[in-house]
Amino acid sequence: MSRIAIKNIILENIMGTEATVKGWVRSVRNSKKFSFIVLNDGSCQDSLQIIVDDVLSNYSEVASLLTGSSVAISGNLVLGGGKNQSIEMQATKVEILGKVDESYPLQKKSTSLEFLRDQAHLRIRTNTFSAIMRVRHHLAMATHEFFSKKGFFYLNSPIISSVDAEGAGEMFTVSTLASDISKAPKTKSGNLDFSRDYFGKETFLAVTGQLEGECYAMGLGSVYTFGPTFRSENSNTTRHLSEFWMIEPEVAFADLNEIASLATDYIKFLISYALTHAEKELNFLFSREDSTAVKNHMEILKHVRDAEFVRVTYTDALEILSKVDPNVKKFEYPTSWGSELQTEHERYLAEEHFKLPVIVTDYPKQFKAFYMKQNDDGKTVRAMDILVPGIGEIIGGSQREDNLEKLINRMDELGMNQEPLWWYLDLRRYGSVPHAGFGLGFERALMYITGVNNIRDVIPFPRTPKNCDF
Repeated sequence: MSRIAIKNIILENIMGTEATVKGWVRSVRNSKKFSFIVLNDGSCQDSLQIIVDDVLSNYSEVASLLTGSSVAISGNLVLGGGKNQSIEMQATKVEILGKVDESYPLQKKSTSLEFLRDQAHLRIRTNTFSAIMRVRHHLAMATHEFFSKKGFFYLNSPIISSVDAEGAGEMFTVSTLASDISKAPKTKSGNLDFSRDYFGKETFLAVTGQLEGECYAMGLGSVYTFGPTFRSENSNTTRHLSEFWMIEPEVAFADLNEIASLATDYIKFLISYALTHAEKELNFLFSREDSTAVKNHMEILKHVRDAEFVRVTYTDALEILSKVDPNVKKFEYPTSWGSELQTEHERYLAEEHFKLPVIVTDYPKQFKAFYMKQNDDGKTVRAMDILVPGIGEIIGGSQREDNLEKLINRMDELGMNQEPLWWYLDLRRYGSVPHAGFGLGFERALMYITGVNNIRDVIPFPRTPKNCDF
């Protein structure tokens, strides 16, 4: 008899038939004449309760199974006798595929998320992480569906680059030079001789696919990248990873207003898709908190999905923040013009002042990337951040500088080496057009939609400083 997924049993409401299910034991509860096995195969959030009578020849072995054991069970699907009237199986055969012993680290009792990070190879077997990863899958599918329906083409940008696209300098070097640095070839000045390296130059793991996205937008019109990016920032916060995934659309002939509207639609689509396709997973994840938190988070998501996003310039946002009574709301960081908005400022604007998602535009150029289009005032650039209640910034984007002279002048201001970006400058030399794009950190979006507080818990194998196991 072929295996049937638990998901299909529940969705198709299969009863009165014989079936075989295979999965991992969540729990075993024994009575005098029978046992209850709760089985999950990973296909959905629900588990299947299976009744095993003591008439089976291997009943004693089955009754002694521990959480985590794998089994194949055949039997009849019937309506359960509990209050929920769920589907159950009356077992006629139980085959034990793989046992576990008392050393198995995942017990039936609640286990901390911190402990489970050290068991990243096993944590997917818990209800919590299987729920998170199914939501991750749905949001990835939602991303491809959204952009495909909008007429975008999916671009696979490289993961190895010779360009520091963000100018932060926090990049991982990729090299085949001798692992013993003392034996690596050096130039006359004593620096590493990258001309003798694999690519003949210094190369890094890419921090973004944006620049390559701009190239292909110049021929395809609208593209998006969705892949891993890498930053060697030595940060151990709950919001930072060394390896993470980014979605970066790029649109030719578009300005900042158009890209802000696209980003708004995308956020709404992600939330709507998750609420539709992963409702059980989200309800389970929210139920890990108290009932008020569950209600509030679900309401926040629905509010953002249905809201009209407010648009305000950085300068106007600073004016709003400067008028906040410190006796009512005291900010840790200053709110003077030219300083970056901190999370506390972003959340105040979205949660307390406007009580709506906010698009902040026209930031001072001094803390923004070189490629952003300069405004006529000489002080600000056509950049935007989208702030949502609950976390603050979720998307950052900009209109790109399409004027060659202005772009070169800005690179000179920042002391940038133009040589590695010769091809990027060519995009302004040959048929330059207005264009714009944004970036969304996939794990940040997952944190927001699932309500999970630590970014390490929304990626299968987190890479952080001093942590590269599995």
